Amino acid sequence: MSERGRVLVVGMGVSGLAVAGRLRRAGWQPVLVERAPARRSGGYFVALFGAGQAAARRLGLAEHLHDRTSDRQALALDRSGRARPGMSLSELPTKPWLMLRGDVEKAAYAVLPDDVEVRYSTVPTAIEQDADGVTVTLADLVAGTSATERFDLVVGADGLRSTVRSLVFGPHERYLHRLGYLIAAFEYPGTLPGLAPGQGATLLEPHRSLWVFAFADHHPTILLSYRTEDVDAEFTRPPAESVRAAFGPQPPGSLLSAAFEELERADAVLFDSAEQVRLDTWHRGRVVLLGDAAWCVTLYAGMGVSSGLAGADLLGTMLERHPDDVTAALREWEHGLRPYLDYYQENAPADRRIFVADNRWQIRLRRAMPVLGRTRLGRRLADRIMRVDDLVTYKGSDIVGAVLGEVPSPFPERARYA
Repeated sequence: MSERGRVLVVGMGVSGLAVAGRLRRAGWQPVLVERAPARRSGGYFVALFGAGQAAARRLGLAEHLHDRTSDRQALALDRSGRARPGMSLSELPTKPWLMLRGDVEKAAYAVLPDDVEVRYSTVPTAIEQDADGVTVTLADLVAGTSATERFDLVVGADGLRSTVRSLVFGPHERYLHRLGYLIAAFEYPGTLPGLAPGQGATLLEPHRSLWVFAFADHHPTILLSYRTEDVDAEFTRPPAESVRAAFGPQPPGSLLSAAFEELERADAVLFDSAEQVRLDTWHRGRVVLLGDAAWCVTLYAGMGVSSGLAGADLLGTMLERHPDDVTAALREWEHGLRPYLDYYQENAPADRRIFVADNRWQIRLRRAMPVLGRTRLGRRLADRIMRVDDLVTYKGSDIVGAVLGEVPSPFPERARYA
């Protein structure tokens, strides 16, 4: 394997692990740095649509993953405990694989070549570049020391509030766009009241919802979402207090009560605002952003992990095709990938309404979906409501294969290598 250059990858999540492994196989020498003191475990519910499944196979991750989908019928519940047949994401025509984010990170780590250097408790504090490379100051958070090193390429895969993005592109306020919704996600140890083991559920009310994402072989993930007029105010009190207030003043009922009680005692809770990252370009010189750092589409789009894997694979592919021209590789990478991410971002409000309804009419329509699915005409109407054709076309597409012209592309003008 001929060495192409030294690359710093910042962030050891799905995107960072995937791109470090892919660039090593493309002949680069990665240094992977992570703020945390050790590799993370666990994580919450994710869905791998067709785009993510194709990328996982291309990256060699698929054999280390398994679909945790449960075959139990999901329920639609209300606070009184009334139950109706419900809907699970696993029932969508694209048949997404349901799993935990930690499953994907573990798979990406499993295929990471042994000679990739990994440094924990390490963050960049300064990034300067010239025509020939990038000079990065890296801080060791344990030792309290800093050192300056030289790289041929820097990849910022360090999430929604990316340090690399702030150092190279500017402050977060320029690029973060709030949707006006808060989310709380956490693992529930056991089975919630009114449900059987492995059974998912939804409790939908205007501007707020509870989802139980159930697995065949793991504790479920609970996702609470709600609209707010003042995002900042939600962070001035403990998450459980903010969530209880958002779902009040009505009595919560047994399902919500159990969720609130676990939220109060859970050690690991994701409590954050739903935000997108929007940039005119994902690369500047020899610094490139990947995953949520570049294009966070929000969890409502369901494409965070899938797009991170596809972006990592395509980046390695383009650097292989332009081994002596990093600028051309990054330009072609973004040219091929951006239409998909633009689509996911533009349709995030419609995707959000699947998770959090705006009014009772939308809720009643959702409750009718299992009934609609019993007839051909009803299925056509249900598919239209769920935008199934778009789901298959844009979320089910093998993104890298489409960009390379190996499979049909929904953006034929972007298939530059056909």
